[in-house]
Amino acid sequence: SVLEAEQPAPAPEAPEAPAAQPVPEGVALIGFEDFQKVKLVTAQVVDARPHPHADRLLIVQLQVGERRKQIVSGIREFYQPEALIGRTIILVDNLKPAKLRGEASEGMLLAVKLPEGGLRILTTDGPAASGLSVS
Repeated sequence: SVLEAEQPAPAPEAPEAPAAQPVPEGVALIGFEDFQKVKLVTAQVVDARPHPHADRLLIVQLQVGERRKQIVSGIREFYQPEALIGRTIILVDNLKPAKLRGEASEGMLLAVKLPEGGLRILTTDGPAASGLSVS
């Protein structure tokens, strides 16, 4: 009919937004402002050695831009110290310094725990200078 032809076509329905997934139990949600407080940077491993008083710890020397930093990390069972040298890792640069078994630790590297029990350090997927901001 003529009336049907003159009627504008109905607007297409907007796709439904995916339902928000529930947050796993024990996980606290933070705002973007809180996340912005964490300073993540690239850092190059220049030296690594076993901690003399802890079987699970490595003492890692890092170049972060023009600065040198030391961190102590519980990755010894997963990485040989010499295998880390030269890698560009992701560092939490503004973590409050701490002493771990008598050694200064001035940050924290980021790593992922694998379901089968392994561990992988987060690195850049290609060459990147040290001291670059991660976003």
